[in-house]
Amino acid sequence: MLHHMTLSTVKRDEMRDITREIIALTKDSSIQNGTVLIYCPHTTAGIAINENADPDVKRDVLMRLDEVYPWEHPKYRHAEGNTASHLKSITCGPSQQIIISDGKLLLGRWQGIYFCEFDGPRSREYYVKIMQG
Repeated sequence: MLHHMTLSTVKRDEMRDITREIIALTKDSSIQNGTVLIYCPHTTAGIAINENADPDVKRDVLMRLDEVYPWEHPKYRHAEGNTASHLKSITCGPSQQIIISDGKLLLGRWQGIYFCEFDGPRSREYYVKIMQG
């Protein structure tokens, strides 16, 4: 079962919690045991799993990514001027896979699933593949 999802981001860098959407798709699939793959087809965005209880974690992650990959650097050569967003995307990664057991995602107590925007605001898409197994 493949789902094409869309969202609009509002900031240059943001981590959008998509956990509820993934849980709903998993529940609607009626698959009791298998996996969910969440995939982002963009070179300046990604998918992450991390804490979703304290919003300061997202703030801290984005702050440190900005420090490690500053938006402007005298040695960047990419003509579009968004090298930092590509580096952040590589660090984050394009996908996450989660086990489904007894119809539920095996996420840890504090874990959430994030669409990570690094070059917004933009209209974005991602895919969710739910697999029996």
